[in-house]
Amino acid sequence: MERLRIGVIGLGWFGEIHCETIVGIPELELAALCTRRPDRLAEMASKFDVATTYTDYSELLADESIDAVSIVTMWDQHTAPACASLAAGKHVFLEKPMASTIADCRKIMEAADAADGILQIGHICRFNPRYRMAKQAIAEGRIGKIVAMSSRRNIPAAWTPEILNKIGPIVGDAVHDTDLMLWFTEDRVATAYAQTVSVRNLKHPDIGQTMYRFEGGATAVLETVWCMPDKTPFDIDERLSIIGTEGLIHVQDTFPNLAIVDGDKLHSPDTTYWPMFEQARGGALRDELAYFGRCAMTGTTPAIGRPADAAGALAATLAAEESARTGRVVSVEN
Repeated sequence: MERLRIGVIGLGWFGEIHCETIVGIPELELAALCTRRPDRLAEMASKFDVATTYTDYSELLADESIDAVSIVTMWDQHTAPACASLAAGKHVFLEKPMASTIADCRKIMEAADAADGILQIGHICRFNPRYRMAKQAIAEGRIGKIVAMSSRRNIPAAWTPEILNKIGPIVGDAVHDTDLMLWFTEDRVATAYAQTVSVRNLKHPDIGQTMYRFEGGATAVLETVWCMPDKTPFDIDERLSIIGTEGLIHVQDTFPNLAIVDGDKLHSPDTTYWPMFEQARGGALRDELAYFGRCAMTGTTPAIGRPADAAGALAATLAAEESARTGRVVSVEN
């Protein structure tokens, strides 16, 4: 197999970014598109010059020329297409969060265990070179035993009114830092406590503040604010600190890593996750999808984006959301 032929299921804003990334990876071919909206399907087919389109993912899965799928639907619509894709013999890249319940995570993992194709969950931060370097330093024993961590992952209010009617900031974004913390510690979260604040009275609160205690004794604090002022010159305020018994690590992936001043204002565009270069996306998403392609083409089980890891991160953030609703410390289902 010289190229992996991929169909993208779900063509919202991030599904479009997946397409923009796939077309820039030589080993991958954007071969089919699927969404329930005919107008959006026509728009994306024209943009990416893709002739094979579907409004029903089951029809895409029946296409034997398609080797793999990237599922970029909403998180509560992951289970059925993921299980069906695996049963159809496709390789599956499934965006985070893996599902909306732990029971659905288990269904997907059972389907993967019975499938010929691979399953990779899209926890993109593991492909951020700064976090990869942090993991390497931890694995080398350079900071000793991890005892405390803190993270910040905040985004402007303009991004989130539509998103907050579908998912909250803890599961929506703190799941990234939860996954990283599980990766760094190679431990499990034992308990979660969280508080939320609603600023704009949308379906989900704008702000989530979460605390974890890990089974090995480490503690963590995670901040997710989805209502930074619209005049904020950067798209994301992302930081993570890891304190060990013999050292510490600080990651900052936000302004001012690049500052562009024009006639409008000061901008600090993304240079890490999916920056656009010559009409194709680069960065961590490109590395992540290229890694998926290599694993699929060689029949290698992915070591990054493992379903069990993704389920662990989801379990912790769901416990945090339950804590915010009840005001209690909640034990994490592991």
